[in-house]
Parts: sequence; C-alpha cells; structure tokens
Amino acid sequence: MSHLNMQKLVIGLATAASVMVATNAFAQAKSLDELLQQTRSARSAESAENEQRIREFRNERNQQATLLKNAKAELAALERRADELSGQFDANEEKLAELETTLSGKSGALGEMFGVVRQVSGDVYSAAQNSMVTAQLGKDRMDFLGDLAESKRLPSIAKLERLWYEMQREMTELGKVVRFEATVVEGDGEQATKPVVRLGTFTAVTDGEFLTYETGVEGKFRKLPKQPDSTYVSVAKDFVEEASGYHTMVVDPSQGTLLRAKIQERNLLQRVMESEGGMIGWLIIGLTVIGLIISLLKFLSLGALSAKIASQKKSISDPKDSNPLGRVLQAYYKDPNADSETIELRMDEAVLKETPAIERGLSIIKILAAIGPLLGLLGTVTGMIQVFQSITLYGTGDPKLMAGGISQALMTTVLGLVMAIPLILIHSMLASRAKGVIQTLDEESVGLIAEHKGGNAAS
Repeated sequence: MSHLNMQKLVIGLATAASVMVATNAFAQAKSLDELLQQTRSARSAESAENEQRIREFRNERNQQATLLKNAKAELAALERRADELSGQFDANEEKLAELETTLSGKSGALGEMFGVVRQVSGDVYSAAQNSMVTAQLGKDRMDFLGDLAESKRLPSIAKLERLWYEMQREMTELGKVVRFEATVVEGDGEQATKPVVRLGTFTAVTDGEFLTYETGVEGKFRKLPKQPDSTYVSVAKDFVEEASGYHTMVVDPSQGTLLRAKIQERNLLQRVMESEGGMIGWLIIGLTVIGLIISLLKFLSLGALSAKIASQKKSISDPKDSNPLGRVLQAYYKDPNADSETIELRMDEAVLKETPAIERGLSIIKILAAIGPLLGLLGTVTGMIQVFQSITLYGTGDPKLMAGGISQALMTTVLGLVMAIPLILIHSMLASRAKGVIQTLDEESVGLIAEHKGGNAAS
C-alpha cells in the first residue's frame, strides 16, 4: 500500500469522526450561532487532532523505515554469515570425511592388533596350562593371560609388554634345570609339598621318581602309577643328588607321554601270562615244559651212566650189573673160552640191547622240536583268520579290533620258535652224549674181542 492511500484513509477516518462529533454537538446546540461556533471549534479541534495524528503517523513511518533498513542490513549480514558458515561447513565436511577415513584405517589396524593380541594370549595361556613352569611361577601369570585372552577392550602398553615378557620367560625357562617346591600327588591320592627337579618343560622328578604334570592352573605334579625300568630310575636318582656340572639324565620331550608308554610296555613273559597266544600258545608252552623236563631227566641219566661207565672202566675184570658197560662185559665173561665169533655176536647183542635204553627220550625231544614251529604256524593261521573275521564284521576303521588276532599270530610264531630252537640244540647235545656212551661200549667190546682173538692166536 502506497503512502498516498494511507493518507487518504487517515483523512477519511478523521472526517468520519468529525461528522460524528458534529452530529452530537448539533444535537446539543440551542441556536444557529451556537451551532456555528460549535462547528468551528470542532473543526479546529479536529484539524489539530488530525495534524497530531499525521505527525505521529509520519514518525512511526520513519521509525518503520529505519527498522526496515536495519532489518535489511541485518539480513544481508546474516546472509553473508550464512555464506561463510556454509563454506566453513563444506570445508568441515571434507575434513571430517578425511578424518573418518583416517580413523577407519587406524581402527582397523587397532582391531587387527587387538585380535592378534587375544589370539596370542589364548595360545600362550594354553601353552602355560601344559607347562611345568606354571608350577614354579604360580597362578598369577595364568590369571593375567586368561584375562587378556578374554578382554573386550584394547590392551594397554603395560599389558602388551607383560605379554611379551611372559612369552620370553617361558622360552628362557625352557632351557633351565630348576629345583623348587611344588605340590605332588601320590599314588594313593594324597598331596604333599616336595622338592621337584624340573628339566625345562619336559621332565620332572622327585626323590628319584618320575612325575607327570597335571594340565591346569593349579600347578600340580603326579607320580607315575608305575615307574619305568630300574635303569632309568637309577639315572634319575643320581641326577637329583647332583648339585652342579654336566650329568646324564633321562628326558621325555613329550612331557610324560613316552614315560607312560614305557611303563605300559610288556615283555615276552608278561605277554605270555596275559594269554595273547590263546590256547595254541598255552599248548606250545606246555609241550615246551614237557620237552625241557624230558631233556633235564635225560641229561641227568646220561650223566649218571657216564659216571658209572667211567667207574666200570677202572675195573674191567669185575663187571657189575648196575651199568651198561658192566652188562656188556658180563656177556664176555659169561663164557670167555668160547670162540671169537660167538663172543663177538654175544657182545654185539649186548651193545644193541643197551642202545635203546641209552637213546630213550631223544626221539621225543626231536619230535617236540619239530612240532613247535608247526604249532606256531597253526597259531599264525588261526590269528589271521580272526583278523579277517574282524574285518568282515567291523571293517578296517578301528585297528584295535584286529590287534588281538595279529597279536595271537605273532605270539604263537614266537612261542613255536622259542620251543623249537632250544629243543633242537638240547637234542643235538644229548644225542652226541648218548652216541659217546654207545661208542664207549663199542670200543670196550671191540677191545675185548681183539684181546680174545690175540690170546687164541698165541695159544
């Protein structure tokens, strides 16, 4: 709306107000002069009032123009500020994007490092659980490694340095021989604190007895349910008593696995007593015992015969019936005046009569020596049959199902050879000794016959 229209509106409103005042005044006037006077006064008052209103309006208009000018100036200033802020915002956005990229890269690196730290801490924790060093160093490092492995926050520099220290300490202790006090669980379950000698993280002994380490964080040792051979135990006892220098010691790099396997080893006698050869194995053992008994009896009888024959040879002219040579000599002295052919026949008959008694039992030993390998072969065949039956029923998934048949096959083979080899040697020795006794009888009989022929020729 223009200023002219605003002015006309104000004048119109003033006129209307004057008319209303004049109407009221005319209504109160008593004469025309008074009415005229009143009209003049009203117009003067109205003119003054209109002038006052116009002045007020103009003042207000000037103020509004000033305010409008100030508002426009402020708007321009704000628009310039907005432009500046918009530029600054765009710059901040670019910088923020760069910082976010940098942060993402560094966060990824830190996250990767954190994952590696947790993984390494877990690996070190697992290794420490199986390490004998834990029994010496105590539970503190296990708590630290466990907390670090399960931590949800980035570790501090101090924790990273301690993790490195614990790893380095484990490697350092690996090459040390240390004596310290530790909890040892006896075979009956009782626990006691004893001096333990630790060789790296491999072997531990106390009082000359080998120990195994119980996996965990409590750091306990347990005595083996059965100690290995005395050879190993004596070495351990000598080593414990030493204080310095280089000494021989048994080391189990598997931290007790080899020692436990060693004490479970069984010799041939133990395997035999556990009936790994089956019924055929026991049959071979029984026949072996019988053969050895027969061999022993035959050895004693041949020894007694040899002693008696040696005694008889000292008194040829006085034959005795208690030994083979005496009985052969009796055949000669029964009729010494007979012709040489008769005497020779009688003495040959006497020697032949004594031979079966001398060789008695040798054939049994020879037969047993021949039967042994055959029974071993029979056990081998039956064992392999058992193996193939297991394969047919259960497949080849579990080797333990086939172990029984294979063990029987091998054990019977071994037992058969163990039976045959000594019996063959014993038979050879006894046969040679029996042959020597028979040869002695032949020599003496031939000597007497020759002496008889020489006497007859002289006469």
